[in-house]
Amino acid sequence: MKVLSKCFLAICILSGFNACEEEIVQEYSVLPEPQQIEYASGKFKVKDGISIAFPHELANEAAYCRDAINRLFTTVNPVLKEGKKTADIILVLDAAVLPEQPEGYVLDVKKKQIIIKANAPAGILYGIQTLRQLLGATSASSGQAVETRRATSLQCGTITDYPAFAWRGLMLDESSLFRGKEGLFKLLDNLAELKMNVLGWHLTDMPAWRIEIKKYPELTKNPTHDKKIAQRDSINKKGSFYTQEDVKEVVAYAAARNITVVPEIEMPAHGNSAIEVFPWLGVAKNVGEKTPDNLVSNYISDMTDPKVIEFFQNVLTEVMDLFPSKFIHIGGDEVEYHYWKDAPYIKQYMKEKGIKTPADLQVEFTNKIAQFAASKGRRVIGWNEINGANIHNEKVEDHITERHLDPGIIVQYWHGDISFAKKAIEDGNDIINASTRHAYLDYTYKQISLEKAYLFNPIPEGLTVAQQKKVLGLSASMWTWQCPDDNAVNHQIYPRIAALAEVGWTAPDKKDYKRFLKALDYFLTDWKKQGIEYGGY
Repeated sequence: MKVLSKCFLAICILSGFNACEEEIVQEYSVLPEPQQIEYASGKFKVKDGISIAFPHELANEAAYCRDAINRLFTTVNPVLKEGKKTADIILVLDAAVLPEQPEGYVLDVKKKQIIIKANAPAGILYGIQTLRQLLGATSASSGQAVETRRATSLQCGTITDYPAFAWRGLMLDESSLFRGKEGLFKLLDNLAELKMNVLGWHLTDMPAWRIEIKKYPELTKNPTHDKKIAQRDSINKKGSFYTQEDVKEVVAYAAARNITVVPEIEMPAHGNSAIEVFPWLGVAKNVGEKTPDNLVSNYISDMTDPKVIEFFQNVLTEVMDLFPSKFIHIGGDEVEYHYWKDAPYIKQYMKEKGIKTPADLQVEFTNKIAQFAASKGRRVIGWNEINGANIHNEKVEDHITERHLDPGIIVQYWHGDISFAKKAIEDGNDIINASTRHAYLDYTYKQISLEKAYLFNPIPEGLTVAQQKKVLGLSASMWTWQCPDDNAVNHQIYPRIAALAEVGWTAPDKKDYKRFLKALDYFLTDWKKQGIEYGGY
């Protein structure tokens, strides 16, 4: 609670409204914390039949606003007024509003109306998310049951807001635990309410191949190749892979909430789920037919074989047709180089091509895939081993690189000394910071507490101003191999995802952990109503 400024009180007194000397401002509680808040005198009162005016371009956002208010006040019954310029709530697209901030917005709460302005639909949606939270917190504080809540009042004021980082993501591993569309929809709703804008969708890995590829239907005829994971699929009874129609639904649902879904198709390691179906993808012990008995393992693909490159290009072609995302994640982590070194014909290939180390072989392959993706207008992302970084303290000589990643490739830093992230930036690549020290949600709360997640700074120390701009943002990671069901996943994600949402949105100098905990109460209550079993902290 705070009292209005002395200057404003003086104006009130001179105007004859001495009563306003006692006016108390009901401070906003918003998570993530906005960049700027200015309070004004008076309150906006929510009424039955509240109207929402909007241009045609904001039909999606207007419907979202209506539905959000309906969930808060079951008797209000908002009315949409397309093409109108006057209403209780007005949504306005204006190129002059925060022109350098495509996700920025201005929320102006006046006594008679609420105006949300932005230069793009994304900003309008985030203004609505803030309004939803303000109204929800106010109505909840009234003590009324949802079914009987009617009018509430909202403090007048202006919020000017925009994110600190463009990339604010969560990576969800569904190879190990298949979540199903309904679970994904709920997750997407909650990410959107926290102003997160990327879902990394980890669809292939050792346990299972979870996406239909029509050119290779065998991949999903028996998509689960790990007995423990197959048993989970059977118990959870949600299916075992996403059809292409399922994918389209998920992508559209996310897009309506300003969330980009970035698919991840693992290559060249973690290839068991594909190599067990197609042994010719693997690395042979000796020159000859690639049969299960003649493979060094079913873990790694043979990136010297044109047929294998063609396979991945065909898979990515179908994937890119399903996902409008400008970004495609190809994994690239934990490539055990000894498998390549154990194959005489791969060593011969490297000699012929002047490739001196396995790390250079990986860089060559990554660049080849990136160039293919670029021909279709996409950028490749890979975990931070893709540039040959020796993050697991393996044989140093295997990781000496003469070749460099194409500058358009994005390195997702996850493990190893922070110098590996700096090195990627110095080499000219953008990075996404997904540090295991702060953003791996499969880690216990003892390893990464809520406060530790909140204190995460995605920008490594020691970068120049120009280098800092190469940090696109952050990504939380939720690996699910130890999670038997959705409840276990939710326990790990919530509430730490809220802390990381504020890391991604709020300027560092505006972060305050105590204030964050107070704002978090609203979300804890909401998640509990959804049946989400969130973790302790």
